[in-house]
Formats: sequence, C-alpha cells, structure tokens
Amino acid sequence: MDTFDLSRRLAAEALGTGVLVATVVGSGIMAETLTKDVALALLCNTLPTGAILVVLITVLGPISGAHFNPAITLVFTGKRELPPQEALLYVVAQIAGGIAGTMAAHLMFALPLIDFSMKARTGGAQWFAEAVAAFGLVATILAGIRFQRTAVPWLVGLYITAAYWFTASTSFANPAVAIARSLTNTFSGIRPVDLPGFILAELAGAFAGMVLMNWMLGRPKARGPVPIAETPR
Repeated sequence: MDTFDLSRRLAAEALGTGVLVATVVGSGIMAETLTKDVALALLCNTLPTGAILVVLITVLGPISGAHFNPAITLVFTGKRELPPQEALLYVVAQIAGGIAGTMAAHLMFALPLIDFSMKARTGGAQWFAEAVAAFGLVATILAGIRFQRTAVPWLVGLYITAAYWFTASTSFANPAVAIARSLTNTFSGIRPVDLPGFILAELAGAFAGMVLMNWMLGRPKARGPVPIAETPR
C-alpha cells in the first residue's frame, strides 16, 4: 500500500465500494425479476456479494488496503495505521463510490438513477444484528491479517456470505453500503430514515470488535506450559 499515492488509493476505494454496491443492488434486482421466492432471492443476492468481495479485495487490496467500508477505515485509524486526514478522504471516497454503484445498477436495469427506498429495516433486533455483523467482520479481518494474510479475501467473502443468513438484518455491516442502499427502492434497499440506527450499530460493533481483537491478539506476557517437544533433555 505504501507504494501507491493517495489519489490512487482513493480511486481504488471508490471503485471497490462502487462495484460492491452495484453487485449487491444489481443481483437483488435480478433476483426479484427471476423469482418470487424470497429465500431464493436472498440466496441469489448472497452468492454474488460474497464472490465479488473475494475479487475486489484480491485485486484492490494491494493498492488501498481494500477497506470499502468507513467502519473498517475507522478501525485502522484507531490502530494508528491510517492518518485521520487520509481516513476522512477514504470515507468520502467510499460513500461517493457506493452512490455511484447504486446508480450504475439502476442504469443496467433501466431504472431511475435515484429511487429512495421505502423498505423498513428498523428496531432493536435489526440494530443488534448489524452490531453483530460488524463485530464479526472486524474480528475476521484483524485475525486474518495476523494469522493468514493471504486468505483475507476469502475469509471476508465467506464471512459475509454466512452473515447474510445468520443476521436478521442480512448483514449490511458497512455505513457506505447502507447509505447507497437507501437510494434504491428494490430488494436490497433500506429507508433513509432507518440509516442512523444501522450506522450507529455498525460503528459500535466495529469498535467492540477492534477492542476485543486488540486484546486477544496481543502478545502474551508469559508463556504457558513448555510443549513436550521443547522440554530440556
């Protein structure tokens, strides 16, 4: 990441978030067009999202770190791995890219560029689900970087694929994506009025994930029992 200047990193963040949102929104529209079975439509929305995350993190990660998510950017800022000024620009790029992604999906399906969602997604269960989703995403990323960095694209893609189904909210886990999804009155939409609850829950879950993983992954101060293979003879 150090070999790419800020403008290229911001472009990668905008592009990655845009393609991610276009995939989420576009696959949702396609699913609604092809089936009236809600469970099948959700599956059709889930698989492309998980797949595109693997692709985007693999190809854009070396450029910008492949955050594509203000909550993740704030986590790395909290870990002092990204300066606050750059973090703010990352977030702006992510939100702008996400909005462009919604517009691109609408264009592909001959829909109005912007169509504010009327799909209600609110309440304590939904907010808690979003906190859980963001918590798990941060834990997956931080532990993946520590133990299996090359597998992070697959870990994130698989986590989101699973979280679509085990969270009541279908795991937005991303404030920029949530904002972009408020601009589509299709399968993946969320009412603009419901955004504050989702975004606050996502940020809270991400912060909790960072705190726990910082402690859990910290270097142990003392060793446990000496393994048999290391016992002095």
